[in-house]
Amino acid sequence: MADRPRRKASDFDPEVLKLFDQYVHGVIDRRGFLSGAARFAVGAAGAAGLLAALTPQFAAAQQVKPDDKRLLAHYIEFPSPQGYGTARGYLVRPASKRGPLPVVLVIHENRGLNPHIEDVTRRLALEGYIAFAPDALFPLGGYPGDEDQARAEFAKLDQAKTRQDFLAAAKMLRAVEGGNGRLGVVGFCYGGAMSNFLATQLPDLDAAAPFYGSAPAVEDVPKIKSQMLIVLAANDERVNAGWPAYEAALKQAGVRYELYQPAGTQHGFNNDTTPRFDEAAAREAWKKTLALFDRTLRKPAA
Repeated sequence: MADRPRRKASDFDPEVLKLFDQYVHGVIDRRGFLSGAARFAVGAAGAAGLLAALTPQFAAAQQVKPDDKRLLAHYIEFPSPQGYGTARGYLVRPASKRGPLPVVLVIHENRGLNPHIEDVTRRLALEGYIAFAPDALFPLGGYPGDEDQARAEFAKLDQAKTRQDFLAAAKMLRAVEGGNGRLGVVGFCYGGAMSNFLATQLPDLDAAAPFYGSAPAVEDVPKIKSQMLIVLAANDERVNAGWPAYEAALKQAGVRYELYQPAGTQHGFNNDTTPRFDEAAAREAWKKTLALFDRTLRKPAA
């Protein structure tokens, strides 16, 4: 494993973590975070230091290098006539394995296709999958290289068109060269919500693993035909508020699902670029995700 961020979630007051969650999801701006965090730090510099400590450290957490010889990775564009017209993403496959291989759609958080999600995509490819991660920010110039700027750009997206871009990505992957005709999706935060949405819209989706993503419209849950791994954090009031109704709808619809909600975890606990990362919980969540995909995606589609 790569070097980890030195600080852990337990090093921060829970209120600071709550403020950071509100900040990264656009509930408050940078000034609002600094103002609120000042109660837990010494002056403005101390509050800025808290924000810096919580900011992703991509290089420190990288597990698979972009030029890893075991992989073939490149960016491709694909048509999205009902969305923004043309979309783009990061396609990675094993260099030595020949098809047909199972395919996984990887969906980023609310900052676009950043280095962390590209790394996650490579990790999946090393497990023997063709993995593809679209960049919702492509119509606005792509991931800008700065997380604050990425969040600001993300807020400008027409989400109706963006949802169509992800649906177009799924359609494209159904016929991707070397694929076995089976498709799974995994997403984180915004990507978790999008994974839930796609599960309600794609009757031929085989598996979905939404990580701490908002629930889909309850009335659409009966449309889910895929097997589901629902990953939630323990301390995540915003997302978890929707879980009871979502679970009731899953049960009523007879959807095959598993819940994994490890104790003591924060929203974003799988993201190993920030102190919210929980290594043990993330390892188990990844193990369960791979088990889901191995079970549902390995054999070719009929």
